[in-house]
Amino acid sequence: MIKTYFLNKIAQKPGTLAFALSLILLSTGLPAQNQGAAQNKVDLAPINPVALRAGKSIPMVFTFHIKPGFHINSNKPSAEELIPTQLGFSPPQDLVIAKVEYPAGELKSFPFDPTQKLSVYSGDLAIKAVIIAQNNAAPGTYTVHGEFKYQACDNNACYPPKKLPVDFNVQVQKGTAHAARVRPNKQSPHIH
Repeated sequence: MIKTYFLNKIAQKPGTLAFALSLILLSTGLPAQNQGAAQNKVDLAPINPVALRAGKSIPMVFTFHIKPGFHINSNKPSAEELIPTQLGFSPPQDLVIAKVEYPAGELKSFPFDPTQKLSVYSGDLAIKAVIIAQNNAAPGTYTVHGEFKYQACDNNACYPPKKLPVDFNVQVQKGTAHAARVRPNKQSPHIH
């Protein structure tokens, strides 16, 4: 309605119609571009609940999908000014997240500087870690909260750094008592 009002007003003045039309076309195109820039360039694959006994550990893999046409800096970028990809956790007191392992980045050059190779991730990214339940962990369900920090880029520009929540549940079961050690007897198992 507002656009129509301004169009009518501008159409009454010669030579301003073209300007008004171009202004309207630009203004209607901007929200679509801003929406594209605001969308996540990286998604987290669903994480199944984890179950383990107190005093035990279990390996996990966190899989992130980087959208086609985008890349993110590796955990060890090739230049100091680049923002590294990081996966961090705030586990409950009874759990420990250890041995977070990032894959090596792929060295690629881009049109903005074909002479420099950057260490990046694209496609699917799998980050490994180990979940450890403390020996004295009480049985129950624990929620682990984490954050995946990254900066996505395409062939022409980099976007503001983002944080993607990484939350999952861990079911801790009661630990098992140590089995009594069985000592071999001195008797030979062979029949004499």
